[in-house]
Amino acid sequence: MVETIVLLFIMIPFLIFAIVLSQGKGAFLIAGYNTMSDSKKATYDEKALAKFTGKIMYGYCFCILLWALDGLFQTEWLFIMGTILFVGLTVFMLIYGNTGNRFKK
Repeated sequence: MVETIVLLFIMIPFLIFAIVLSQGKGAFLIAGYNTMSDSKKATYDEKALAKFTGKIMYGYCFCILLWALDGLFQTEWLFIMGTILFVGLTVFMLIYGNTGNRFKK
């Protein structure tokens, strides 16, 4: 029960971060983007990058929710599904975000 509460508290900042990013704002919070020079930032579509990252963050929130529900209901399959989804989202994000110049202007 305690792990469920901890996971739900962990999910709150992820959810806030997802909401801000999905509105196309807060790109300065994205690791890597915030350390670029201004001239390099100008070559990227900041709003599209933020919206994409926000959608991924919603997926991560769902993974954390599945893990919390696993702790609540004591079912192993919820944890496994959350972990598979987490790994799948991460692989998808890395491949989709780094191929095809999708976020270049």
